Amino acid sequence: MALWILLALVVLALLWGVGQYNALISLRNQVKNAWADVEAHLKRRWDLIPNLVETVKGYMKHERGVLENVTRARAQAAAGGTPGEIAQGENFLTQALRQLFAVAENYPDLKANQNFLDLQQQLAEIERDLLMARRYYNAVARDYNVRREQFPGNIVANLFRFPPAEYFDIPEAEEQRPEVSFGA
Repeated sequence: MALWILLALVVLALLWGVGQYNALISLRNQVKNAWADVEAHLKRRWDLIPNLVETVKGYMKHERGVLENVTRARAQAAAGGTPGEIAQGENFLTQALRQLFAVAENYPDLKANQNFLDLQQQLAEIERDLLMARRYYNAVARDYNVRREQFPGNIVANLFRFPPAEYFDIPEAEEQRPEVSFGA
């Protein structure tokens, strides 16, 4: 009888472990999927920037440093690997875009250019989409991290070496998002 009870406890422990493991796998995959969504929006943003620079280039002949800063910041943001590295690059890119739009205020012809206005609209849409994707990613990363840190999930997470998910925080960009509306 004691053997059956012991066997039942072992089976229950195994079932519990499998449940915890599967929950962690599910959450880890949600984190990967949410990060892929963030990366897709970032890529859209990074792909838009060369068009923006080319449009502005003809008007800002004396603002070469500003355009170079935007190009350099875009390359740095796109080169990051982890969410933290990309967030740091995005901070620099946001600052460079803010500087570009501030300088663009001095060029009335540029502000009236339809291509520039279209690019501004696209950038504003991408910024909104990116904000939503980033919030979703961070929520999923939080849920995963909570599961892997709380008892009893931490036992399985440590046993199978589930790494923590890194948050994608852009505090500078959140507080000072580039202004993209140039109303008359």
